[in-house]
Amino acid sequence: MADRFAKVLRGREVVALAFGAMIGWSWVLMTGVWLTAAGTLGTVIAFALGGLAITLVGLTYSELASAMPKTGGEHVYTRRALGADWSFACTWALLFSYLNVCLFESVALPTALVYLFPEIRLGTLWHVLGAEVDLGFVLVGILGAAIITWVNYIGVRTAAFVQTCVTAVIFLAGLTLFTGAALGGSVEHAQPWLATPASGVLLVLIMVPAMLVGFDVIPQSAEEIDLPPRKLGRLMIISVFCAVLWYILIALSTSLGMPDAALAQSEMATAEAASTLWGASAANLNWAGILLVVGGIGGILTSWNAFILGASRVTFVLAESGYLPPVFTRIHPRYKTPYVAIATIGILSMLAPFFGRTILVWLINSSSFAITIAFLFVATSFLVLRRSEPEMPRPFKVSHPNLVGYGAVLLSVGLLAAFFPWSNSALAWPEEWLTIMAWAFLGLCLWLRLRLRK
Repeated sequence: MADRFAKVLRGREVVALAFGAMIGWSWVLMTGVWLTAAGTLGTVIAFALGGLAITLVGLTYSELASAMPKTGGEHVYTRRALGADWSFACTWALLFSYLNVCLFESVALPTALVYLFPEIRLGTLWHVLGAEVDLGFVLVGILGAAIITWVNYIGVRTAAFVQTCVTAVIFLAGLTLFTGAALGGSVEHAQPWLATPASGVLLVLIMVPAMLVGFDVIPQSAEEIDLPPRKLGRLMIISVFCAVLWYILIALSTSLGMPDAALAQSEMATAEAASTLWGASAANLNWAGILLVVGGIGGILTSWNAFILGASRVTFVLAESGYLPPVFTRIHPRYKTPYVAIATIGILSMLAPFFGRTILVWLINSSSFAITIAFLFVATSFLVLRRSEPEMPRPFKVSHPNLVGYGAVLLSVGLLAAFFPWSNSALAWPEEWLTIMAWAFLGLCLWLRLRLRK
């Protein structure tokens, strides 16, 4: 079984997978919202604190991934620490989160492309819960899903190559904004440094963990990574650091490029700031603004690519453990990929555009809750294994394990609290909570099915 997957991924490709998963469309679309809510310094503080918190979670992942470099990541760690039942609960939540990202990206892609190509709108097919379903959007979503699915189907090496190339385009877009800010930005535009009220910093801080979800796709493909286990742990932390630095530089550069009044009116602050910094009006995107939009579209593709890889491996290990049909354990004899799982996720992604944005927003919001559940399970497993198996080989060994482990647990609990009704960022009732309950009920049925067979 050791050679069931092709061990082909190198360090640069691993970083590109994780970084690309964390850098989606939000850095183009949401930067103006963050700056308006928290101010320039407030946004930097929010991402620095959020990044530090996620680093604690990432450190627990790094130690466990280096100790158990097996496909499925969280499923393996929690099974060893907490047993099969809790392991299934963690992995089922993880699959929900990954799968929903894949479905959402098929709607996000045409939504982003329309900024460059308005003609892709071909006419409304119908409305679903108030959301328009446009024929052109559906066709673009299906085509995008087909391409991303095929890229993953024909091998992780191909998926990693595409990820690296698109990440390079994203980096070029960001570099254009950074350079423009360094050469033509104004410190006066960055005021106010802290928005009033200062509670806006907390509003941005709550969003940060959702922006940094994605480093955890690395453990899913651990058996396909051709690196020493110790280096695998280091690369996860490097990926988180790179993503945090990216968001901070994007926020600073956008702030230097546009005054506060313009930010409040902006739909795509980063693109408009890039245009302004390179000599155009914000209302008319020039080559720099267009490049920023292209970079944002690239972020959608890299996130989609990474999460279909992660979701297919999670599906594989759930089937291998008996919770899902054994057909999902099939590995392509030539490409060494779990092709049935990949194809199934691809088909679901092709269907998603027919249901409109409203339902998919419910799914993506619910998936943030689910990934936080997985974070809590991993942090708990880290602490349990440190006590129950202190002699277990840990190529990447975290110093001050209690500080890191309990810090990660407290962070996860705090994030979970933010989803409940007492918080401003609570999930919507009944739609989003019923979505979670439906997935949990399906998981319960699968768990009972396996238990009754034993």
